[in-house]
Amino acid sequence: MPKKETLYCSFCGRTLKRDDFFVNGLDGGAICEDCAEAVGEMLKDYRIQFRKYKKSELKFKLLKPIEIKEKLDEYVIGQEEAKKVIAVAVYNHYKRLLHAAQDNNEVELEKSNIMLVGETGTGKTLLAKTIARLLDVPFCIADATVFTEAGYVGEDVESILSRLLQAADYDVEKAERGIVFIDEIDKIARKGADNPSISRDVSGEGVQQAMLKLLEGTSANVPPEGGRKHPEQKFIVVNTQNILFIASGAFNQMDKIIAERLNTNRIGYNQENRVLDKNNMMQYITAQDLKMFGLIPELCGRFPMITYLSSLDKDALKRILLEPKNALIKQYERLFVFDGIDLSFTEDAIDYVVDKTIALKLGARGLRSIMERIMTNAMYEFPSSGKKKIVIDKAYAAGQMGEN
Repeated sequence: MPKKETLYCSFCGRTLKRDDFFVNGLDGGAICEDCAEAVGEMLKDYRIQFRKYKKSELKFKLLKPIEIKEKLDEYVIGQEEAKKVIAVAVYNHYKRLLHAAQDNNEVELEKSNIMLVGETGTGKTLLAKTIARLLDVPFCIADATVFTEAGYVGEDVESILSRLLQAADYDVEKAERGIVFIDEIDKIARKGADNPSISRDVSGEGVQQAMLKLLEGTSANVPPEGGRKHPEQKFIVVNTQNILFIASGAFNQMDKIIAERLNTNRIGYNQENRVLDKNNMMQYITAQDLKMFGLIPELCGRFPMITYLSSLDKDALKRILLEPKNALIKQYERLFVFDGIDLSFTEDAIDYVVDKTIALKLGARGLRSIMERIMTNAMYEFPSSGKKKIVIDKAYAAGQMGEN
């Protein structure tokens, strides 16, 4: 009886037993489980290093500010002032990048990061997402509330760049021209802007300090897989000088800070007898107000473009439901078309949804939660009902909300 041939791992040379996990090659070679995992890690590193040095040209048609705003109008209802400010800032930023190579002028053009201030559900995130989609540049969203100073439990601010790298498919050149959206930046305000705490504020002022270089422009060592840094980890160097940062926050009670600065003691006027719109104090916001709220002066300086988003009234919410390309009503109608059903909503049903949203004070974000609650049973039952036409009226909507 012939003796069984002994198998060896072609990489490490150890003897393979029949109950070991291994992969046989075509010519009698084999690789053990440990070596296969090691090769997988090596290939991942090589892929990252290859992408790190891969060059990508800046290729896109840069729209003029008016054209950018017109595109934003297709997705974002209202917020005219904010759309103008963002259109100008984005145009200048990417115009600066497009002409950087051939521009030999001694004048150095600095980028203008943007600060968006407004209540929840007013469209801050939607504006940033839409801009990134229009320009076809890498885009990522970071929540400022998860960041802490290096060495404390939480995420380093550099982890923002890990997400941007992933969005750019690890193409560093492309990532270095992307857009980073930092949400909830008001949540890292100093604890007591004028009365610093004795205890270390590791998730407030400490994070603001850590963000400064990142916002202005620096070469940061970024762990490709995200997470905390450790000495043996391989890093990718990302220059943040040409990354556009857009920060946003609700800044609750900011209107009181603005009113105090403007000395609105007399109803409707300030000391210069200037008529003020007391229902929309956010339009008068300045870097001084952000500082009073608890952002350090250095951070305020990194966001030279400050704009506000107004609260959405009934008319604006109704338009959001009906007009944009991604309007909720259009989405539901399209979903039912796939089932051969003609879906429509009565005027009083739409007004009902808007009134409920205003009552909950959730802004445009509240529209979806209410619509989902109203439409869940319909989306469950109607595709199997055989009906070809369905009309959602106020009575049906109220019944799904438990009001009948």
